[in-house]
Amino acid sequence: MLTRKTKYALKALLVLADEGRDKPLLIADLAERAAVPRKFLEQILLEMNKAGLLSSRKGRGGGYRLAMEPRDITVGEIIRLTDGPLAPVPCVSVTAYAPCTECKDEETCRIRSVMKEARDALAAVLDRRSLADMMRSRGVRSVISMDYVD
Repeated sequence: MLTRKTKYALKALLVLADEGRDKPLLIADLAERAAVPRKFLEQILLEMNKAGLLSSRKGRGGGYRLAMEPRDITVGEIIRLTDGPLAPVPCVSVTAYAPCTECKDEETCRIRSVMKEARDALAAVLDRRSLADMMRSRGVRSVISMDYVD
């Protein structure tokens, strides 16, 4: 299940994608347009900025904007950044692997094989879908979505 933090991150990034990479948005404006509490949004934006998804500028004409094209930011990347690994158990995680303490043999573990299949299916969808795809999925017409016709 997605956390509220991830939903807020997705909403904010979609607003920034709709706005375009040339026009930064102030946190207050972004919070209002994304319907996200400002205090919570500040933390999310700092993480996104540190990860390189956003760029920011202080002062007049400043604010946040996407640092990358919407087509280059995947939903899977956003979820991993805000919620952590997609894997339901640590022994099948690609980004945060850890052996299960109660498991004696990963190769023959019947639970692991199903959880790996589930992780792979989820990652295949989320890593294939981008912000640009999400923008198009609701019929949103913007300058950005018009540029990314497959």
